[in-house]
Amino acid sequence: MSRRKVSNPLALVVLGLLLEKPMHPYEMSRTLRERHKEGSIKLNYGSLYSVVDKLVAHGFIEPQETVREGRRPERTIYRATAAGRAEFEDWLSELLMTPVKEYTQFEAGLSLLPGLPPDEVVALLERRCEQLERTLASFDATHANINLPRLLWIEWDYVRAHLETDLRWTRQLVQEIREGSLEGIELWRSFHEHGTSIDDELDRSVDGDKAAGTRKAGDTGTADDARGPGHTDEARSVGSHDESGAGETSRSSTTGARLRRVR
Repeated sequence: MSRRKVSNPLALVVLGLLLEKPMHPYEMSRTLRERHKEGSIKLNYGSLYSVVDKLVAHGFIEPQETVREGRRPERTIYRATAAGRAEFEDWLSELLMTPVKEYTQFEAGLSLLPGLPPDEVVALLERRCEQLERTLASFDATHANINLPRLLWIEWDYVRAHLETDLRWTRQLVQEIREGSLEGIELWRSFHEHGTSIDDELDRSVDGDKAAGTRKAGDTGTADDARGPGHTDEARSVGSHDESGAGETSRSSTTGARLRRVR
C-alpha cells in the first residue's frame, strides 16, 4: 500500500463527500451518520476538524466561503481541489484493487486451537455461532429501515456475506469436532490427555506409523517364507517335467535308429 500524506481513513471519506458537493465539517459529520458509514470505517468525529486542516495544508481541499446562519457560529465550506480529486481516485482505486492481508482475531484464535480441549472449543464455537446469528438478525432489522439506494450501503452487503460464510464455516467445524472426523482430532485429544507437547504427540504418532510399517513388512516377509518351500517344489516339479520330456525325446530317437537298422 502506498504511503499517504494524510493517511487517516477519515481523510478519504472527507474527499469523497467534497467531490459530491462543497460542505462544512458539520454537514460532513451529519451526512456520514445518516449513511451509517461508522460501521465500515473507523470514524473519529472528534478528529474531523484536524483532518480537514491537514487536507487544506497539503492542497487537497480549500475553503470556498464562510457562512453564518442566524446566531450560529460562522462555518467554513470546503471544496475539493484537482489534487484532492487525484488523491481520492488513486487511494480508492488502491483499496478496491489490492487485496491486503488482514489479521483478524478469529484467525489468530484458530491458529492456536489445540491449546484448549476439543469439548471446550465446541462450546465456545457454539456461543460464537449464537452471537453471529444475533448479529445477522440485528443487521437485517437495521437495514430494513434504510431508505437509501443499495449503492450507498453496498459495503454492508459485503459484510453480511462474510458473516453468513463465517457462521456456516464455524458450524461445519463444530460438527467435525463432535463427530471426530476432523483430521488430527486424535492427536489433539491425546495432547490434553497426556499433558505433553504437540511435538511430542506428533513424534509419538510418527513412531507409531513407523512401527506399523515395520510390522507390515515383516508380515509380508513371513508370508513369502511360508510360500518358499511350495515354490521350490513347484520348480522341481516343472524341472522334472522338462527332464522327462527330454528323456522321452532321447528314447524316441534311439528306437527310430534301431528300426532303420532292422530294415
